[in-house]
Amino acid sequence: MATLDDIMIEITPQVLLKAYACGIFPMAESARDNALYWIEPEHRGILPLDNVHVPRSLARTIRRGDFEIKVDNDFAAVIEGCAAPRPGRRSTWINQRIRNLYADLFDLGHCHTIEVWRDDRLIGGLYGVHLGRAFFGESMFSLVRDASKIALVYLVARLIYGGFTLLDTQFVTDHLARFGTVEVDREDFQGLLEDALSDGEGQFSSLPGDMSSSGILQLVSQTSKTGCSTA
Repeated sequence: MATLDDIMIEITPQVLLKAYACGIFPMAESARDNALYWIEPEHRGILPLDNVHVPRSLARTIRRGDFEIKVDNDFAAVIEGCAAPRPGRRSTWINQRIRNLYADLFDLGHCHTIEVWRDDRLIGGLYGVHLGRAFFGESMFSLVRDASKIALVYLVARLIYGGFTLLDTQFVTDHLARFGTVEVDREDFQGLLEDALSDGEGQFSSLPGDMSSSGILQLVSQTSKTGCSTA
């Protein structure tokens, strides 16, 4: 695992996208460490878009609809939320270079946010990178119970509707495993990635903004039953 500084190249958004296309991504040791490291896990987490499980309690919360979903509305606030210390975690891997690089990707239309708002307050969300028909989840946060989970369900619906075939979660956590995230080896991931990058472009913005919460859940559950996605 080499640092980006060791490779002696300027890290631009274009270089970063090429790295994603090769199946690698950057991380930092901590927010205070300015160095970045290329990461290519031997085993990779993916959430198959045709086999997503939404827990019943979460589905009830989503149907209740006491929140508002915004997309690409406030990237700075989302990455700040993802980088903020939380109970049980004093530090984060999101340093200033990460913030700057992904802000540039956001400006170029290759980085997106799903934001959960309530009473004009951002209560949770996630961000990630869009390339071809692949979406690479980077980080999520929650200030109230289930907010990041709501964001994930809305992300999945958007990817399904937009013709995406791969949702990369990088790693498998207990949180993601509940939704059906599985681990694949590096070779299998490379095959999925190649397919996702060689078959057109996913349309991240095609999901109708007025789709109801019940419609979102139906889209996710129907795809899971019929296997419409190829992820």
